[in-house]
Amino acid sequence: MSTLRVLFCCFLTLFALWPIQIVCQKPPSDTTHDSDALEAVIITGSLKPESKSSSPIAVETYTPKFFLKNPTSNLFEALQQIGGVRPQVNCNICNTGDIHINGLEGPYTMVLIDGMPLVSGLSSVYGLSGIPTAMIERIEVVKGPASALFGSEAVGGLIHVITKKVGAAPKVSIEHFTTGQQALNTDIGFKFSIAPKLTTLTGINHHYFKHRLDHNRDGFTDIALQHRLSVFQKWHYARPFNRTLQWAGRYYTEDRWGGELKWSKADRGTDHRYGESIYTQRYELYGQYQLPVTIPMHLSVSASTHHQNSYYGKTPFMAKQQIVFGQFTAHPMVKHADLLLGIALRITRYRDNTAVAQSGIPQLLPGVFVQWEKSFGPATRTLIGMRVDHHALHGNIYTPRIALKHRWQKQTVRWNIGTGFRVVNVFTEDHAALTGARTLVIDPQLKPERSLNGNVQLSRTHRWVNRTTLTREMSAFYTHFQNRILPNYTLNSNEIHYSNLNGYAFSRGISGKLEIQHPQFSISLSATWLNTALVQQKQWSLPLLSEKFNATGSTTWKIPRWHASIDHTVSVCSPMALPLLGVLDPRPAFSPWWAIHNLQCRWGKDSDHEWFMGIKNCFNFTPASSTPFLIARSEDPFDRSVTFNVQGEALPTNSNPYALTFDPSYVYAPNQPRTLFLGLRIKLDGQ
Repeated sequence: MSTLRVLFCCFLTLFALWPIQIVCQKPPSDTTHDSDALEAVIITGSLKPESKSSSPIAVETYTPKFFLKNPTSNLFEALQQIGGVRPQVNCNICNTGDIHINGLEGPYTMVLIDGMPLVSGLSSVYGLSGIPTAMIERIEVVKGPASALFGSEAVGGLIHVITKKVGAAPKVSIEHFTTGQQALNTDIGFKFSIAPKLTTLTGINHHYFKHRLDHNRDGFTDIALQHRLSVFQKWHYARPFNRTLQWAGRYYTEDRWGGELKWSKADRGTDHRYGESIYTQRYELYGQYQLPVTIPMHLSVSASTHHQNSYYGKTPFMAKQQIVFGQFTAHPMVKHADLLLGIALRITRYRDNTAVAQSGIPQLLPGVFVQWEKSFGPATRTLIGMRVDHHALHGNIYTPRIALKHRWQKQTVRWNIGTGFRVVNVFTEDHAALTGARTLVIDPQLKPERSLNGNVQLSRTHRWVNRTTLTREMSAFYTHFQNRILPNYTLNSNEIHYSNLNGYAFSRGISGKLEIQHPQFSISLSATWLNTALVQQKQWSLPLLSEKFNATGSTTWKIPRWHASIDHTVSVCSPMALPLLGVLDPRPAFSPWWAIHNLQCRWGKDSDHEWFMGIKNCFNFTPASSTPFLIARSEDPFDRSVTFNVQGEALPTNSNPYALTFDPSYVYAPNQPRTLFLGLRIKLDGQ
């Protein structure tokens, strides 16, 4: 802990010297404000509000207006529209998944809510499903290293969900839609004043889907049945000088189930019929307080509890995770530079009923960080940061980063390089370990992953007098991993082995983005080319479920005469390696090219009332259309007719010629067939 003590002493010394060295004034803004500048305000890049055009960190922002082009029942599905971000479904039965950014799996993606790491670890598998869209002001996405500010899990990037400011939210907002598959989804938001200076904003999401579908005729549900309720409430107290005092809470409960069509609650936890039944309850509380001093200083705290009561067939998984997080930051000005100082402490307590569970003893992860940002003339701005976290098993972990933004011939160049780290989390790593089909084996000598990431972005925006804008972005990125933590499916068909890669891994690629905004139409296209590989003993191999190309597109055409607009969205993905159960497995080792198109029509004479209807997955693509079966041995989910050798491996027999065991992890795309939807949005504004 010596390094942390030294940095902590330096932190206190700066506090003591503030009256002498620090000028209490607003940080200098980037003076490059021409027609190409994008003046959206962001906070994710440097933990402080700043214009998007002046930030050295490339941050993408998405407002609810962007997601209205393809309405979804949860944030997990909505992220499919963001280029380079791909929601990956990991189970054919319960349909849980994670978020891939630039080809990196879910454990490398951090999700924040209003700056707090509330969705992580155990809850990351389900937490994204329960954020009411009525509460979302915008989503900020950083693709690249963010561990220097946010610590573990922010290796490949982060997704920051920013909820609406209480004062700016409408008095009442309602969105409801239903689908041709009998799914119902309702979002309600409303605010009211408790006292002259105290205002509260409430958001409620309710999702109900209980219709059993089996279009691929394997005897199992195609889409997991869900009954979900999420209640979010945010409070704001008006203080002098607009200082911050706000707190929020969320309650989330879900009953999720998938399995054999004839399964009932009486079969839960038995071997009569196979089902994956998951009861989830989650509580969150967080707040932020700005100290009453001239220097901007903020204290942020959060606490969350996640309970899971689940059965995967007859295998129980009972887990509880508690996370307490606290962070203190200060933004002094030192010799015309913007300085950020911070202390963070994360306490995690996790326990479950598995053999590899943590003991339930609180795990502390303290850290300190410092960030220095300065402009050099009107065209150049630099950011340098360092974070040190102390892990009980791995000691001090250093994660520096540096960023540079330069304005050159009306174009903006951003260059970033940084490091990251993460440690294995049993539940987050692989859902297949908990299906009852495989046993999880973790190397006792497992080391934390370390990564080095660099990226460069070139962007330019053109503006014309007819209110038309054209934005172009090109990016190149490279991530190098040491001690890469990998699942091995091939050592034993009934086990998943986790160990460090004896070599190195990398992910590299380029991406491009084109946006056109016109009063009558808008077009957005994004494409990412990826090259990911695992290298050991000079042999290259492809990681599972990692594509070489993905793209998204959206088009909106307005029809003023009819007070209507038409939206078309599409997601495209190239082939990826899939988990097979051995050399005899008859299923393709790679997925095909696939694309999902969605079409929507919206109409309404004013912005306060809007009807919408459309078709999801217009061309009815599902994974089952290109493979003989998705779930291995769905006719024998408890492996009663499987013959095993002494090593526990399945043997080929007359009744099992491919030597398969029951396994639902062969999945690469949503199993949602074509469906219609119809809905209504209502907004009642006022002060």
